[in-house]
Amino acid sequence: MIVALTTASTPGFSENAKPTPWVLSSDMGYAYDKEGKTFSYKMGTNNAGLLLKGAKKVPKGTLFFIGHNGQLYMRTGPYLEGDGKFMFGSE
Repeated sequence: MIVALTTASTPGFSENAKPTPWVLSSDMGYAYDKEGKTFSYKMGTNNAGLLLKGAKKVPKGTLFFIGHNGQLYMRTGPYLEGDGKFMFGSE
């Protein structure tokens, strides 16, 4: 199964750093393969119906992250404190 998304890592990221938006494009597909590698693919429209068959919407408020074991995880639910700070920062 391929999960669509993209990942980025930033060395020395701290909880005080401002979050940066993902730049996702409607004509691109983002994949996380069976070996845990990420890829992006230029997409066309000739098979759009097949692509959407079985696809699921990602709920708003979803956090994606890589665990210590290298596995990709997703969590729905709160991930920001009341003041807007990331709940799971390094400190």
